Amino acid sequence: MSIWFKSAQTIAELKSMSDHTMIDYIGIELTEVGDDYLKATMPVDHRTIQVYGILHGGASVALAETIGSFASAMVIDTSKYICVGLDINANHIRAKREGKVTATARPLHLGTSTHVWEIRIVDEQESLICISRLTVAILQKK
Repeated sequence: MSIWFKSAQTIAELKSMSDHTMIDYIGIELTEVGDDYLKATMPVDHRTIQVYGILHGGASVALAETIGSFASAMVIDTSKYICVGLDINANHIRAKREGKVTATARPLHLGTSTHVWEIRIVDEQESLICISRLTVAILQKK
């Protein structure tokens, strides 16, 4: 059973919302919508590394907040509500120097006023790079 408000929302529709934003600039791409998860990838390159040549923790957090926020927006009726990040934490488990990472967001809680998402970021071998938890506030549009 799908958790999404709009069951037929496509990756292309979601991507069009991120054109000309940081999401677009650092190369985050939404790749898969499942019944209860959303996936995205991000390159590990000159846009996303820190001075030691490894994936910047802030880039991992940007990926986690991006995918969790998109997921929350897909759960709610956006004609009546908006969703905004309330809290995020991240544990950086393993360094990554090149290639790409994949994030998967799954809900831990989908309430009427808050959503809590677990976002796992892994490398090409499915090794855990970062684990994050995002809390999103659901607000009524004014």
